[in-house]
Parts: sequence; C-alpha cells; structure tokens
Amino acid sequence: QVQLVESGGGSVQAGTSLRLSCALSRWMYGGGHCMGWFRQVPGKEREEVASIDGNSRTTYANSLEGRFTISKDSDKHTLYLQMNSLQPGDTAMYYCAADPAQYTPCTRANWSYGGGTQVTVSS
Repeated sequence: QVQLVESGGGSVQAGTSLRLSCALSRWMYGGGHCMGWFRQVPGKEREEVASIDGNSRTTYANSLEGRFTISKDSDKHTLYLQMNSLQPGDTAMYYCAADPAQYTPCTRANWSYGGGTQVTVSS
C-alpha cells in the first residue's frame, strides 16, 4: 500500500499562488501510474481536482479554468499541484491520491489518499 504525505498548504490572499507537494512511499514503474489531487469542504463530497496517468496525460476539473497544473518529479518521487489565481472558492482540504496498480485510465483508479493539507483563501 502506498503512503502519501502532502505539504504546502496555508492561508493566502485571493489572487496569489500556492504549490502543493506530495511525497509518495512507492513510485512504481518510474511513476507510470495514476496520481491525482482531490479537495473537500465540510458537508460536501470529495471532488477530483486533477489527475495524471502513466502516460503523463493530465485531466482537470472544468471549474478550474486553467488555473491549476499537476506535475510529477520521478527523481524525487513527488507529485505537485501548482495553484494560481487562487479564489475563496478554492478553500478546502486538499488530498493527494495514487493507485500504483492503475496505468490508465485514472477514472478506474482505486485511490489511496494522504492525510490532506488545508488551503484557505481569503478575499
């Protein structure tokens, strides 16, 4: 089972940027498997923000309007989420996720989640 540890969250002003990082304990096939970022606010379901598959093909939630970028560093076994032009609506707990057994598509991934990192955006 993969272990995931997120970092990089915090409290910021609207319009600024943050980069979240996720360290993975298992990095199968040179990172050639599904990884992703999810977010959740109290009282709502967890939603997928972005994912990247074994071909490094990325998928994003339509609501993000191109503000977020998911990437991975195989040498560092780390997944990233660059978040630009943050809005108060982006306030949530952000979770890193991975499925070392799923190459593609990530819609079939059986996700394992980290403990989360809080992002709070004030206007």
